Amino acid sequence: MIPNLIASVSPDTCFSDLWKSEIAHLRNFVVEDVRSARQFLSSLKIFPSIEELNFGVLNRETPAESIPGLLAILQQGKDIGIISESGCPGVADPGSMAVAWAHDHQIMVKPMVGPSSIILALMASGMNGQRFTFQGYLPIEQKTLNAAIVKLEKESKSGSITQIFIESPHRNNRLLTSLKKILPPQVRLCVACDLTGTNELVISKMVQDWPEIELPKMPCIFLFQA
Repeated sequence: MIPNLIASVSPDTCFSDLWKSEIAHLRNFVVEDVRSARQFLSSLKIFPSIEELNFGVLNRETPAESIPGLLAILQQGKDIGIISESGCPGVADPGSMAVAWAHDHQIMVKPMVGPSSIILALMASGMNGQRFTFQGYLPIEQKTLNAAIVKLEKESKSGSITQIFIESPHRNNRLLTSLKKILPPQVRLCVACDLTGTNELVISKMVQDWPEIELPKMPCIFLFQA
């Protein structure tokens, strides 16, 4: 399970030589997107030739019945590297289907250390790291979104739970406006953008203290705790 970069930075900022040496023997990969995976692996500069690498595709449209075929060479004693588009495969990512199949067929799964925007945002938020929930995307329709925020705030308050979620970059400011309008003033709200990147931004304040700010149109993690 090979983590990918979560920002436009050199791989050297996230991956050590030891980390690279542990995956240098791989020649078979299952990835979300072949083109971006090839670019990522090429940037590591550890393979004699990118052309000799083999790729299968596992994304959210891949049917479960395709998994055995994608992973068949594992039963020949060969290794496969699983790579997501961003961050850690298997975390908010379809790579989990491959992992479940491997476990069911007594094949060892090795998770590699690497950046996860969800965990990095939680670390930087000042919120409860003992109890947290990743909600994925919240609803788009405004009325349904408002109801979801109210529901999550009640759950957070009753269980001291940190609620974590994401949004499409072009809707970042719409979501932030909704959160500031609906959440009670004493709720802590955090937004973490471009983590590990050159434009990294983390703001964590009570709703009543949040500044007027225009969020960038780039991937952001949203968190709050009541």
